[in-house]
Amino acid sequence: MMRYFELGRMTGLMISEVGFGGIPIIRLATDEAVRVLRRAHEQGITLYDTANAYRDSEEKIGQAFQGLRDRVVIATKTIRRDAVGAMEQLDNSLLKLRTDYIDLYQLHQIAHEEDWQAVTAPRGAMEAVARAKEAGKVRHIGVTSHSLKMAIKLVRTGLFSTIQFPFNFIETAARDELFPAARELGVGILVMKPFAGGVIDNADIVFKFLRQYPDAIPLPGFDSIQSTDEVVGFYNMPNLVTDQDNALMDEYRNRLGKAFCRRCEYCQPCPKEVRITMAMGYQIFVSRMGPKVAADFARIPMESVARCEECGECVKLCPYDLPIPEILKQNYASYIKDREENPG
Repeated sequence: MMRYFELGRMTGLMISEVGFGGIPIIRLATDEAVRVLRRAHEQGITLYDTANAYRDSEEKIGQAFQGLRDRVVIATKTIRRDAVGAMEQLDNSLLKLRTDYIDLYQLHQIAHEEDWQAVTAPRGAMEAVARAKEAGKVRHIGVTSHSLKMAIKLVRTGLFSTIQFPFNFIETAARDELFPAARELGVGILVMKPFAGGVIDNADIVFKFLRQYPDAIPLPGFDSIQSTDEVVGFYNMPNLVTDQDNALMDEYRNRLGKAFCRRCEYCQPCPKEVRITMAMGYQIFVSRMGPKVAADFARIPMESVARCEECGECVKLCPYDLPIPEILKQNYASYIKDREENPG
C-alpha cells in the first residue's frame, strides 16, 4: 500500500512515496494524458512535477486536476535567471495549471557558479520567487541541479526546502554527501532520472534499488496507464533486493558505465557554443517524446551541433571519457532524419 511522508522537515506537504514526472505526457494527446494523470492519482500518487519549459505538460496537469487541487501537490520550475523572466514563467505556470498557487517552485538546473550568481544577484530570479512566496503564489522554494558540488552548496545555503538531483543504481554519487547534508538540514530529496534518463529499461530493478532510500522520492515519467500501474504495483509489495538483483545492476553498470551522458556539464562551455548537454541527450528525448516532438523540442541545441569543429576540448574535460564529438555527430544525423521525416 502506498505510504505518505512529509517532504523534508519544513514544508508540511504530505506526499506519496513516489511522484509523477511530467515530461512523457508531452507526447500524449490531451485526453490520454488526462486519463494517465487521473489514474496515477486514483492509485495514490499525489506529487506531480513539471516545468514551464515542458511544452504543454502544465496544461495537461491543470486540466486533469481541476476541482482536485487540494488533493495534489504540484511542483514546477523556472529556467530563467532574472526576476522579470522568472515572474513571467511563474504567472504562465499558474495560468496553465489552473491554480492560484504552486506548492513547490524550483529554480531549474543551477549547475554552475555563474548560474548561482545570476539568480541571487539584485533583480535575479531568487528575488522574484521570494516575493511570490510572500504573496502566496508560491508555498515553498526548491532547486534542481546536475552538479553534485553545486547541489551540496545549494542545500547548505538554507534557502531551499527541496533539492532535486539525479539518482539511480548507476548514478549513486548523491548518496554519500548530498543526501546526508539534505537530511541534516531537513531539506526534502526529490530524485530525477530514476531510469538514468531512459537508459535503464528494467523498472523492477530500478525501484528495488530506489526503495532502499525511502526519503528520496523518485519522479518517474509515465506515458500510459500500464506504466503507472506497474510502478505503483511495486509499492504495494515488500521490497527485497536479492543477490541476483545486485548482479543484474552490476551488468547494467558494466555495460552503460561509460556509454552515456550524465549531464554533469563538466564539458562546457564549448568554445563554439555548441549546446553539448542537451544535444548529447537527443536519443533520450526521442525515446520519451517521439521523433517529431523531440526534433522540435531540441531544435536549438541540435542546430548548434553544426558548429562543432571536433577540437576535442570537451573530451579532455569529460570525467567519463565519452567520445563526445562522435556521439554529437550521430545524434545530429538522427535529428536531421527525424526533422525531414516529420516536417511541420
